[in-house]
Amino acid sequence: MMMRLVFAAALSLVAATSRADVNIQQLTTPGGISVWLVEEHSIPFIALDLSIDGGASLDRPGKRGAANLMTATLEEGSGDMTAQEFQAAREALAASYEFNVYDDSFSVSAKFLSENLDAAVDLLRQALITPRFDQDAVDRVRQQVLANLAGDEKDPNSMAGKSFYAAAFGDHPYGSSLNGTVESVTALTRDDMIQSHRDLLVRDRVYVSVVGDISAAEVGPMVDHLLGDLPQGGPDLPQHVEFGLPGGVTVIPYDTPQSVVLFGHSGIKRDDPDFFAAYILNTILGGNNFESRLMTEVREKRGLTYGAYSYLVPKDHAEMYLGSFASANDKMAEAVQVVKDVWADVAANGVTQEELDAAKTYITGEYPLRFDSNEGIAGIMVGMQMIGLTPDYVVHRNDFINAVTLEDIKRVAAYLIKPDQLHFTVVGQPTGLESSQ
Repeated sequence: MMMRLVFAAALSLVAATSRADVNIQQLTTPGGISVWLVEEHSIPFIALDLSIDGGASLDRPGKRGAANLMTATLEEGSGDMTAQEFQAAREALAASYEFNVYDDSFSVSAKFLSENLDAAVDLLRQALITPRFDQDAVDRVRQQVLANLAGDEKDPNSMAGKSFYAAAFGDHPYGSSLNGTVESVTALTRDDMIQSHRDLLVRDRVYVSVVGDISAAEVGPMVDHLLGDLPQGGPDLPQHVEFGLPGGVTVIPYDTPQSVVLFGHSGIKRDDPDFFAAYILNTILGGNNFESRLMTEVREKRGLTYGAYSYLVPKDHAEMYLGSFASANDKMAEAVQVVKDVWADVAANGVTQEELDAAKTYITGEYPLRFDSNEGIAGIMVGMQMIGLTPDYVVHRNDFINAVTLEDIKRVAAYLIKPDQLHFTVVGQPTGLESSQ
């Protein structure tokens, strides 16, 4: 049976369309839940994705890490099944369930053969609706989380992020890791798991996408059965928070031959009319490709790093424009200055027509490749729903990219790129670089 699922998953990569003009149906279940569906009957395989707004940002005061621990415990027994019995049942069905929690959402990705639909959905429903949170399971998963936290204390990238976000967002949930601290995770109880489950898994914040060998008539009853018994609503979501870290440098001493840095300033909202221009601008400035300005100036011309990247981070309640790289301790000060210079040049002068054309070609060319599997399409559709896009976005998205002009890029760069507000949090022993505050 497991080989059949692997075979079906492999086939899905071939059978699912590689074009971005997928036929998305918008449905409402008899129970009132909105669902997006793409029918793909060429193979007996179904992918289901759901996300629920809220996530770890709904951790209660003093309970940081509760959502993360709760999510990691969902497969550790539910209904009348122990953890071992649940895993055995899942394997017998050749089903795959993945539970994740992020700052702003809780998500589930499921894959199963259409012949096992009823049993696979029943088992997933059991995990979502009636988790056991047995004390031994909670304690076992807690030890795994604590081991990860211990590792983070010695990881330069984790250290940089912890300092950067705490300074930028303070007491807001974004100011601390969703994994919690050793103290907060150690103190969490089984009752905290039950409360976190009640807070996060609610119907009125859920987004659902289904792709595969299932009809519109079948989807509604399936989704209602899966989610219909969740509570309707949950606690209020956090308020919007401004990025509060001024320009400058923070050095965190750490004994390592190579320093790492996280840098950035405030960003742009995902629904801003200028977001497409900002997206293209970032691709040129520091997007994940070897043709970016940062890669060219920091790596190719000067050999100061293996890679330097920047990325837009439009969270639900804050917007950031961030970047990262690593460099030898004796090269870090120079690398930081080069990044500042690149940032300032783009802010003042924008980019060239050649850079814009190349970025458009790259962005529009890679977009259809995201639609190469059922599970990939399901994930994209959930993401679209969460940020308020309509199904025809997949058809017109590349048109939006191609419509951006050089003047748009220059205008957006002038206000989005803020070289004087860049803050660099450096972990290591960089020579010639000191904290500015």
